[in-house]
Amino acid sequence: MKTSYLFTAAALALSLSTAADEGQWQPYQLAQLQPELTARGIEIPGKQLADLSQYPMSAIVSLGYCSASFVSPNGLVVTNHHCGYNAIQNNSTKDNNLIEKGFLAATLAEELPAGAQERLYITESVTDVTAQVSGSLAADLAGAARYEAIEANRKALIKSCEADANYRCSVVSFHHGLEYFQIKQLMLQDVRLVYAPSEAVGNFGGDIDNFEYPRHTGDYSFLRGYVGKDGKPAPYSVDNVPYQSKQFLKVNASGVREGDGILLAGYPGRTSRYRLANEIAFAAKWQYPAQVKTYQQIINTIDSLSAKDADLKVKYASTVKSLNNRMKKLQGLLDGFKVTDIHAIKQQQEQALLTWINSDASRSAYQQSITELATVIKAEQAFNQQTYYFDTAKRSDMLQAAMLLYRLAQESQKPDAEREMGFQQRDLSMIESRLARMEKSFHPHMDLAIWSEQLAEYLAQPDTVRVSELDAALGLTAGMSKVQVADKLAALYPQSQLTSTAGRKAWLGKTPAEFTQSKDPFIQVAVAIYEKNKALELEEKTLNGQLLRVRPAYMQAIIAYNKTLGKPVYPDANSTLRITYGTVDGYPAKDGVYKTPFTSVKGLIAKRQNTDPFILPQVLVEAYNAGKTDGYYYADLAPKYEPGLLCRIAGCAKPAISAFNSIPVNFLSSADTTGGNSGSAVMNGKGELVGLNFDSTYESITKDWYFNPEITRAIHVDIRYVLWLMEYVDGAQNLLNEMDIVR
Repeated sequence: MKTSYLFTAAALALSLSTAADEGQWQPYQLAQLQPELTARGIEIPGKQLADLSQYPMSAIVSLGYCSASFVSPNGLVVTNHHCGYNAIQNNSTKDNNLIEKGFLAATLAEELPAGAQERLYITESVTDVTAQVSGSLAADLAGAARYEAIEANRKALIKSCEADANYRCSVVSFHHGLEYFQIKQLMLQDVRLVYAPSEAVGNFGGDIDNFEYPRHTGDYSFLRGYVGKDGKPAPYSVDNVPYQSKQFLKVNASGVREGDGILLAGYPGRTSRYRLANEIAFAAKWQYPAQVKTYQQIINTIDSLSAKDADLKVKYASTVKSLNNRMKKLQGLLDGFKVTDIHAIKQQQEQALLTWINSDASRSAYQQSITELATVIKAEQAFNQQTYYFDTAKRSDMLQAAMLLYRLAQESQKPDAEREMGFQQRDLSMIESRLARMEKSFHPHMDLAIWSEQLAEYLAQPDTVRVSELDAALGLTAGMSKVQVADKLAALYPQSQLTSTAGRKAWLGKTPAEFTQSKDPFIQVAVAIYEKNKALELEEKTLNGQLLRVRPAYMQAIIAYNKTLGKPVYPDANSTLRITYGTVDGYPAKDGVYKTPFTSVKGLIAKRQNTDPFILPQVLVEAYNAGKTDGYYYADLAPKYEPGLLCRIAGCAKPAISAFNSIPVNFLSSADTTGGNSGSAVMNGKGELVGLNFDSTYESITKDWYFNPEITRAIHVDIRYVLWLMEYVDGAQNLLNEMDIVR
């Protein structure tokens, strides 16, 4: 008999109003949450946390895909090892593999360029621009026209904001189009690799331990931002100097104890907390299984070829690591949906909302918005199913480069303000960097193998799914095998200039006519499918425009309803700066299993094996066994504990836990996180750095859809472990001297 966690309407209302640590809050909202902060022992006032110019928020930065923070006045940044992976890979070769052996720059001169695409983004202001973006739009403006009108307003605001070229601005939707905020960020273009532990430390446990707990991973690395001698952001140059951080986090070497309150600040990627129940059903039944199959195919191909070629292993290390992470997360979501019936919970939430709406005739417009939203979502799901395999059929870095270049040529014929976002003048340097980055992460043999497999999968689909323009351009027919496709495509690579950085960059600035006349086979395919891509893009814009009209009305209903429950509403994560809070705490993983909040070096050494990914550097083992632990050894004889919400209701008890006597490696907290929060600063009540967020427990993966306070836990690397490794194992005393370390 399957058991699911189902909530009654009364329990649901209780969870909505009292769920302890749920919320990825915009900084300005922290002033409203002072009672919650005080209850968790957070000493920094909410008003101070809301001010991005004050400590500690002024020290929080973004890499564009991960979070990080300044920890010295000289632009030194700490983030996760897996967030620094691109920088490590960029400087690795099969003969000098920094991924495996790690890296430490003893001086500034030894620090290495992180890569052409790497940036540090420092958020300086967040401004509500809803009135300028959507305030003047007619209520009945829908479809592509609404989408384009909003895009035009966003581009105008961004252009004005970026009058100073040192800034990168964005206008981001919150509450699914109900509000828009302009984010202004100082952009550092020269980022360098400073220090990363060996993979045996930084990725201990590998994909086996990914999303699992107990965990023993030293997931940290250090980068540094550089600027020109005038103090302004500048491209990489040997003459550049370290950026002078206005503020930086103090590092507390005493760490935290069980029950301590923590703050976590970073840039969470995407959540779906306010999606409809049928959107969960679509993800669980079709979207996620399809993605799992695709990712597993690509991972298998990369692993197979990399096992025979050290150069391929280095080039695709970052790609396969990212794919493995996505795979584990998708599988965790599917498993989580089986354990916790989130679909039923969402149905109950929707019913509770409808009951509230129907209790007052003045709320009838909300009912209409829900009906319209369900209709648009159904059309969106049909579109996604129709186009999924066409998208996977274009999974070639060579073809993607050709499509990017041809689209840029087409967009460049328009005035800059009319170009699509991503192809404006402001985007050219990043496009060039992307083309150059392929040098370190691309090989024709691997590209051919991945593309052939995905094309064979595409050709196995019904005629209604396939695209005649692509079939004709490549000479494909239904039912062709991977081998047959590969034989047909293999001849294309030697005929193309796009295999080299110089060959790719040579197409920058060329006209559409020059592309149509090209004999390069990848350019020819890009030209052949361009109109089909544009037609599908227009269809997608039409759907998005409809969603931008009806989903904000749905969010208005949710916010109004939750206001009656006394609950402030945070927006779904959207890669913008957020703050969450929580406590250091374990959790009941399953029947009879309670997972404690700390793991230790003692446990790490006990876990080691003679094979990857559980090999440990001998120097680490020797340092610990020799008693070199001064300053970082943690003896906790009486850990504190505050039972969670459901335990307080049901009166459940926590099992006895033996004393902790070791150096902490990883710890758990109840902070609300998701992808993008990797590298986020975990701070104590004074705003001092005590850890770095890097993962979630397997049971927590479904929190992207629903936050269950009893089992949702984030995993952090303990700063005591980081400092111990720096001092006693890797000899990074030069960096310790830079940092403001308190106890």
